[in-house]
Amino acid sequence: MIVSVKDILNEAKAGNYAVGAFNTVNLETTQAILRVASELESPVIVQVTEKTLEYAGGRAIFHLISDVAESYYPQVPVGIHLDHGKSFELIERAVEIGFNSVMYDGSRKKYVDNVATTKRVVEFCHKKGVSVQGELGNVPYIGEVATQTIVWEDYMTNPEEACRFVEETGIDTLAVAIGNAHGFFPERPEPDYDRLQTLSRCVRLPIVLHGASDWDGERVEKVIRLGVSCFNVDTAIRLSFLSQLSQTLASGSETDLRSVLGTARESVEAAVRKKILLFGSNGKAANREGIPEHDEKERSRNNESIRSRETTEMNYE
Repeated sequence: MIVSVKDILNEAKAGNYAVGAFNTVNLETTQAILRVASELESPVIVQVTEKTLEYAGGRAIFHLISDVAESYYPQVPVGIHLDHGKSFELIERAVEIGFNSVMYDGSRKKYVDNVATTKRVVEFCHKKGVSVQGELGNVPYIGEVATQTIVWEDYMTNPEEACRFVEETGIDTLAVAIGNAHGFFPERPEPDYDRLQTLSRCVRLPIVLHGASDWDGERVEKVIRLGVSCFNVDTAIRLSFLSQLSQTLASGSETDLRSVLGTARESVEAAVRKKILLFGSNGKAANREGIPEHDEKERSRNNESIRSRETTEMNYE
């Protein structure tokens, strides 16, 4: 079922766990995310970037996500989110298409400009029942700054500014920088946990971390305890898909495109499964108000039935 991203993350914050916001670009990645969310009974956020809207077509990718979610996984709470929207016009387009959550990324702007545009986005979106994620601080990308010269203090979120930013803009969630980095940019040796703790006490909204795909174990558990309610996951998914795809193609023995893409999908499933278990959102879908509890055997039968029906329809010629 398609639900509010704001509700998903408010519940995560209240329950002291985090939810994965997984980026998708195609059918196979979308299926992998939703299959595992169903298997683990986890709420999930499926998100796309502006480049994906351009690649797949905004309406096409939105309806692909919503149709797969509602047709095959109606028991899974699914939020559909626009990731890193960098213009008001893009936000308008996403809302018109049907996204119930958007991110306006003004993190590269001056503070006053970031506030002004984010506030405008919030006013527009809230009238239409759409939640808004804002960003303050800088999560660097490769090529944006020299890795040897980065001064992390200049990039990380200022807690005092964050408090004002939330109050002045009216956002629903906040993406922060505590030494995390996008893609393959070398991160700060240790996240600034004290900064995160101060932010959590002041902001009192669900906090989102971008650029933490490679975080594992104790680091993830600690930032969840300190107030992180959502992790964006993109690089881990892309690497899983491409690595398996390369191996399958290198073998030269498979010519059925469905089988080639199917093995890549299974690799993404493994990556998503690892993240959901790490974030602690497994089992939380069954406990949401209005979602009935079922015994384990019935849940297993339902999941197998869905997987069988999905496979049958995909292979129909």
